[in-house]
Amino acid sequence: MCGIVGYIGEKPVYDILINGLKKLEYRGYDSAGVMIYNNELLIKKSKGKVSNLENLFSNKKDKKGTIGIGHTRWATHGPPNQVNSHPHVSNSGEISLVHNGIIENYDSIKKILLKKGYTFSSDTDSEVLVNLIEDIKKSKKIKLGKAVYYALKQVVGAYAIVAFDSTNPKELVGARLGSPLAIGVGESEYYFGSDATPFLEFTKRCVYLNDNEMVIVNLKKGLTLREIKKDSIIDPYVQELKQDIEDVEKGGYEHFMLKEIFEQPQSITDTFRGRLISPDEKISISSLKRHYETFSSANRIIFISCGTSWHSSLLGEYFFEELLRIPVEVEYASEFRYRNPVINKGDIVIPISQSGETADTLAAIKMAKEKGAFLYGICNVVGSSIARETHTGVYTHAGSEIGVASTKAFSCQISLLLLMGLALGEKLGTIDKKRYQRILNELYELPKTIEKVLKSNSLIESISENYLEAANFLYLGRGYHFPIALEGALKLKEISYIHAEGYPAAEMKHGPIALIDENMPVVVIATKKGNYHKVVSNIMEIKARGGKIIAVVSEGDEEIEQLADHIIEIPNCDELIAPILANIPLQLLSYHIANKKGCDIDQPRNLAKSVTVE
Repeated sequence: MCGIVGYIGEKPVYDILINGLKKLEYRGYDSAGVMIYNNELLIKKSKGKVSNLENLFSNKKDKKGTIGIGHTRWATHGPPNQVNSHPHVSNSGEISLVHNGIIENYDSIKKILLKKGYTFSSDTDSEVLVNLIEDIKKSKKIKLGKAVYYALKQVVGAYAIVAFDSTNPKELVGARLGSPLAIGVGESEYYFGSDATPFLEFTKRCVYLNDNEMVIVNLKKGLTLREIKKDSIIDPYVQELKQDIEDVEKGGYEHFMLKEIFEQPQSITDTFRGRLISPDEKISISSLKRHYETFSSANRIIFISCGTSWHSSLLGEYFFEELLRIPVEVEYASEFRYRNPVINKGDIVIPISQSGETADTLAAIKMAKEKGAFLYGICNVVGSSIARETHTGVYTHAGSEIGVASTKAFSCQISLLLLMGLALGEKLGTIDKKRYQRILNELYELPKTIEKVLKSNSLIESISENYLEAANFLYLGRGYHFPIALEGALKLKEISYIHAEGYPAAEMKHGPIALIDENMPVVVIATKKGNYHKVVSNIMEIKARGGKIIAVVSEGDEEIEQLADHIIEIPNCDELIAPILANIPLQLLSYHIANKKGCDIDQPRNLAKSVTVE
């Protein structure tokens, strides 16, 4: 949530800030603002998107300066408006700050500062923090870096911050706890970002801050990294990023979401690269190889995740129990962390997150680690917090995903989970060899098979035109398709604002059937594997009540074609492969409905890509 950018060097800072904010706008777009220093502080802020902020810079003089910070907001404390926008400035006007996260004890700090004569114009916790830093700086007569250090020792909550002091204008100070912050290292210049995308075109050298770390970048002294709790200097680890700026451009597509849907064959190819070399060779996942014994002796496996990744986890449960014969549980990280779950040393906890920065998942990881579980992380972003907090794990290598509604990241997660299940099942001897080989052959061909499914795009677009006025949708699936029904419903909700619910098809008679009439579209995943004829019976029940049926079926299905209003075919395949394919048409259906309704697809209201606050 929220996007932070910053720069200190010799380049003009305006374009760096504005373009950086546009690249981070998927993290929040309630409001935006920048601070540019050119012998004096210039602060400009606006409600809404970064484009609104740009309109405030009609005077070229305002764009001058080579140091600055910027922010695009996802509102937590206080409504989206100009006053609550960042950067926030201290009462003296000397210190400016951008903040991602939540300061939980801001109210008690605010009361103390009010007694000291400080005033506040916004509803935010961030304005409290910048004035706390100022109060400490003045009372102790210290520089900004030390003041930030002492202030952060007093706050409770999560934060990524970048602060600037106009009395020492050759320096920026950053820090993180629970919210991501990356530092781009150039030649006598430094960049700040909530992720690396704002500075990829300028430098591939990057330092990712860990929790409880702060950084001071000074044009003369360079970069100093400090551990807050221990007050000790750390040698920074500078990574060489492999990501390219082209990864975050639309590439001719109308929206990032559509681009990312069509990137799925390549993304899955990248997920399999080096792991599934050919169907004649064994699956090679190095982190699994090192821990086969841990998995073979596991009492149970617990997936923890949020949102779309929770749907991946649910399908992972089905895969792993089928292929490994080990008990599996799936937990919402946000609930898991606040219960008192029974976790033993023989348990394996698998957190899944696209960003690797999901706040609830990170908190759940720390709790599970304290209870002695083995942590095996699955995430997309190299160097992210989940990658660092877990004992080991695996990257999906899905590539940059900018659209808020996850598409290729989800497909890569479930493809990787199936690959892992096959690798472990083969090693543990819990899967029939012939079936193992058959699924492996189909998994190897999966990118090409998905390309075939994507050829239904025009058909799906034409189907979508019939449902632009729908107020509700039901999504039904059995077995492996139930998690896909949940995910399909979530996609439609996220980007079209149409209420949609996913159910196991058999549960329709336990309540949802009361909703079905001629105005209720029902999406049914009904491939010929699994409980096909039971799903056909469910379709007949919907038909009898006048419901509109959109069915995702196996190629050549004539029975459901006679019953459904619309059918979308996917290639015949093993029932473990089918959900990966069935997911693609549901992504496209959601996209086209939202696009024809004129919705803001890549930046749907109230949502942000990476949920780094509770």
